[in-house]
Amino acid sequence: MKSVKRVRKNTIVNEDHLTKPALLRLKQTAAVVVPLLALLIVSYAVYAVFRTAFPLQQITFTGNQHLNDEDLRALTGLGVKESLATLSSGSVFRNISASPWIRSVSVRKEFPGTLQVLIKEAEPFALLDMGGRHFIVDNKGKLLEELKDSSVPFLPIIVGNPFEKKEAFGEAINLVKAIKEAGLLSLKDRIEVIANKQQEMTANFDGVVVKVGTGDYHEKLVRLLELEQEIKSRRIPVDYIDLRFANRVVVKPVNAVVRR
Repeated sequence: MKSVKRVRKNTIVNEDHLTKPALLRLKQTAAVVVPLLALLIVSYAVYAVFRTAFPLQQITFTGNQHLNDEDLRALTGLGVKESLATLSSGSVFRNISASPWIRSVSVRKEFPGTLQVLIKEAEPFALLDMGGRHFIVDNKGKLLEELKDSSVPFLPIIVGNPFEKKEAFGEAINLVKAIKEAGLLSLKDRIEVIANKQQEMTANFDGVVVKVGTGDYHEKLVRLLELEQEIKSRRIPVDYIDLRFANRVVVKPVNAVVRR
């Protein structure tokens, strides 16, 4: 009997030794988890309070001319019940910047309930005629918007495909810039640039075909303006004008060619 009791006593002692490390680990885990859980509960409580505090009452847009306030409000991605405290200015910035019309945007919160959005839009530069479809493009050739109706603003027209003739389209943009700087927009009713090949860059000014070629656009357009005065004074019906040569201008009347 004595030997049996001794065995049982030893077993109890071993069980006590096994539970001590487990209790220690449990206490250590509790020391980490309980504060963390309390922090999460407090954070959620604060977030819940902020979600209902400072409700968004109005969004003011400044600097927009082509996009109206309703379009911009839709671009923000903001819902009906928003808190100014918890909404993400970065998300609003990214959502609005996704529009090709937007050149830059600044978002600022004004408590208690106003979100101010400062917009800088891209400027319409030319009208792209791509296979009968018309797009407004900016001065970098970026497509801003496809025109769906027949009301076309007065802009120089570029005929071509920027995806197939990228270099020629880039030169057409440069030519349109030179046309605007030369003041030809106010002198002509219709200006059309054909962006087919760089060396064969051609412009149509109110029905008069002008072969421009590549480069030196400012000098070529100055020569064109000087030549037009002479053509008008002599009342020459012109088939086309060729400005591609450095030292001479070729004017082809309807039935002949005149070199100057």
